[in-house]
Amino acid sequence: MKIHEHQAKELFQKYGVPVPRGRVAFTVEEAQSVAQDLGTLPVVIKAQIHAGGRGKAGGVKLAHTAEDVAAVAGSILGMTLVTHQTGPEGRLVRKVLVEEGLDIDKELYLSLLPDRSTAKLVFMASEAGGMDIEEVASKTPEKIVKVYVDPLVGLQPFMARKLAYGLRLEPDILKLFLPMVHALYRLCLDYDASLVEINPLVVTKDRRLLALDAKMNFDDNALFRHKDVLAYRDLDEEDPLEVEASKHNLNYIKMDGNIGNMVNGAGLAMATMDIIKLAGAEPANFLDVGGGASAEMVENGFRIILSDPNVKGVLINIFGGILRCDVLAQGVVEASKKVGVKVPVVIRMEGTNVEQGRKILQESGLNLIVAQDLKDAAQKVAAIAKA
Repeated sequence: MKIHEHQAKELFQKYGVPVPRGRVAFTVEEAQSVAQDLGTLPVVIKAQIHAGGRGKAGGVKLAHTAEDVAAVAGSILGMTLVTHQTGPEGRLVRKVLVEEGLDIDKELYLSLLPDRSTAKLVFMASEAGGMDIEEVASKTPEKIVKVYVDPLVGLQPFMARKLAYGLRLEPDILKLFLPMVHALYRLCLDYDASLVEINPLVVTKDRRLLALDAKMNFDDNALFRHKDVLAYRDLDEEDPLEVEASKHNLNYIKMDGNIGNMVNGAGLAMATMDIIKLAGAEPANFLDVGGGASAEMVENGFRIILSDPNVKGVLINIFGGILRCDVLAQGVVEASKKVGVKVPVVIRMEGTNVEQGRKILQESGLNLIVAQDLKDAAQKVAAIAKA
């Protein structure tokens, strides 16, 4: 789960990580009130959406006067912000963060995230703050310092010092940096975060060290332990179909293709999307109903797939184990009758009660295309793609 910058900064402050003074605003009037309360100009007005690249897209601007605050806030609130992370459709800006302007001397980068290849957490730091870390890694990888932390051992003092020396911090800033690193490590572990990122981490002219930006992502499977984080969830920033799927405990991710698919098992789902691409089409979604799905879950998943207007065909690829093929078939038939299927649906089933499942589909009276095997399913999907 993602949260907004202002929400991440609330958690930063809870752990003693310094951030600029500021507050979120939902209207121009609120933005003016925040600027007045800060008592200093200029202020920075930042669009709050779940995407990076806001500054380059015009979603982060300075306001040098009281009149500028109203004009800038008015121009950002309500705009559709398009960045490299939003896709061409962009995101509607419903709120802004108004913060004090800072006299910046140096911009740094600092993040902490799991590294699955080593089963450790990795700190990444760079002197090239304020830039996309992917661009830094591509063009100047020598500017990135990495420190790996075994969570069974914990963060050791020498590790934080290694990061500081890699950033070539001066002694007065080093004293501020070391406790910040330890605080971010505790924050990451305490909240089961999958990413903690500060870009940029700034050194000001008056020798302060502050998180000018803040980004945090969380492991969805651990949210039951963190009700305060779950309260941060912003459904306006999520795809409506993904929100609907989450209500039914379905693992659904919307994509930009034209062939919907429903599978049981994440590995089989990835392979199914490959099959769709090899057939000359593009997957419209990732949908894993899970091994223990009920007929009701299958019905809801099928309905959600068909709710996407971009879907021109559907491939259902199920290996029946815990989810029996007859249960799948019954769910598909019920969903088809309720929703009204207007696109071709190819169904490939193997496993427990496969013959009963195929019989249910064939006797349903619906226009459902039953594939005998995976090759046959791929050929039928290719025919749909060509049509």
